[in-house]
Amino acid sequence: MAPAQPPPPKALRAAGRAADDRFGGAPFLKRAFRKAFPDHWSFLLGEIAMYSFVIILLTGVFLTLFFRPSMTEVVYGGSYGPLRGVRMSEAYASTLHLSFDVRGGLLMRQIHHWATVIFLGSIVVHLLRNFFTGAFRKPRELNWLIGIVLFMLVMVNGLFGYSLPDDLLSGTGLRILEGVLLSLPLVGSYAQMFLFGGEFPGELIVPRLYVIHILLIPGILLALIPLHAVVLTWRQTHTQFPGKGSSNTTVRGYPFFPVFVAKTGAFFLWVFGVTALLAAFFQINPVWLFGPYDPGAISSGSQPDWYMGWLEGSLRMMPAWEVTAFGHTLPLSVIIPAVVVPGVLFTGLAAYPFLERWATGDRAIHHLLDRPRDVPVRTGIGAAGIVFYGVLWLAGGNDVIAHRFSIPLFWTTWFFRVAFLLGPVLAYAIAYRFCLGLQQRDRALLEHGVETGVIRRSLDGGYSEVERPLTAAEAAPLTDERPPAAVPVARPERLGVPAPEARRRLARVRAALNRRFTADLGHGPNGNGDARRRELEAAAPDQEG
Repeated sequence: MAPAQPPPPKALRAAGRAADDRFGGAPFLKRAFRKAFPDHWSFLLGEIAMYSFVIILLTGVFLTLFFRPSMTEVVYGGSYGPLRGVRMSEAYASTLHLSFDVRGGLLMRQIHHWATVIFLGSIVVHLLRNFFTGAFRKPRELNWLIGIVLFMLVMVNGLFGYSLPDDLLSGTGLRILEGVLLSLPLVGSYAQMFLFGGEFPGELIVPRLYVIHILLIPGILLALIPLHAVVLTWRQTHTQFPGKGSSNTTVRGYPFFPVFVAKTGAFFLWVFGVTALLAAFFQINPVWLFGPYDPGAISSGSQPDWYMGWLEGSLRMMPAWEVTAFGHTLPLSVIIPAVVVPGVLFTGLAAYPFLERWATGDRAIHHLLDRPRDVPVRTGIGAAGIVFYGVLWLAGGNDVIAHRFSIPLFWTTWFFRVAFLLGPVLAYAIAYRFCLGLQQRDRALLEHGVETGVIRRSLDGGYSEVERPLTAAEAAPLTDERPPAAVPVARPERLGVPAPEARRRLARVRAALNRRFTADLGHGPNGNGDARRRELEAAAPDQEG
């Protein structure tokens, strides 16, 4: 018999009672400690983003102690010889001082930059995971919208952050930003004057970006990230993948304390360790090689950070179109790639949960995730979006590609223009066919079992491979009941007369989209759901070995 645990010290008990009397936290903490967290590697993607944000904040505090956000010109006299005696802004001079003369300064700069890159990368992968698995559905639409806002804010803050040193590369990016602002109809010149405070580059742009970068956007992030990652996630049931023991009303996982706390603490150390190793051994943003910003100069092969590369590619691919009307010129070569394309992308991401709900008629609450193969239409749309983004990203380096492979620059430009139009369509079709093939494989596993690798020879001399039936745990993701991803919305015709709602044009569009969604569902009205489960239960025993 285990010895009885001694009671906590009297002082701690008194402090706990006092806190509970004033804040009423004891019932909440008891529930919180028992809250189950699913144990799947894909759930760590959001944690990588959160921990990267913590690293960014910690290193950013260090950097603010030495960086001077001023455009006042000084003559550099620091320890970096090639630039000694060169006139530059205080912002650039303080960045060089931080890199070469402050102990640990370069390491902190690189950790800060690498953490930002990892932060945005994990956000993108986390967003894709939520999209392909349908984690954005009811009741998580608000969390999805917050995630899209976080993605946009972090991307803009990253742009402002690497623009602060006032080196040649960051100045080139600011020049592009100024051109985009000036292209806006009616308000362009006012927006440019509001941000830059005068003619480009002016004396105010770096101080203003500094305030936005370290105060405004981080303050918004500090409010939204806990709401997105803790409050709403804690209030709602965690999503989980289908499997044995998982259902739409239960969560299978480990308790928050002590298992999840120990695992997430160790994972934070892993994220910090990987970021520190990247910063120590892989150089990023060596501003001393670019020199101070000069409006009349540009470095060859200039490339932004990867998360801004897709906008760069959009600008490079666009033909030189413009429209002149009523004495005003609209530079479509800037407005379309820099305003319309991002607007379509982010508006589409934000509106997609509601568009899918409208098309599928699915208003059920979902705590079980979809396997991407089970919803081919959504998976095809996601694949098309990835190719859309990827083509733009690659086009941002069309000059580097042309140089490295010794091909004409215009060839690469036209290739990306064609790929931009055809690539998403092909990606949708290919991904759709892959999903159907994987569904067919699942049906074969349910009907015939798993190949064991054991070859048996029959009496007549033929050879065949021994197959074993799926165990209950292996079959559960394929057969367990869960709300379908789409349901038919159109009422059938009666006596050859269509339903009244089918006579409207918008209703016909919805019905067509609904038929497309429900046509090849892997688990639902036409998929391998309940019927397959009953067949399996009748044909094979419940095996665990």
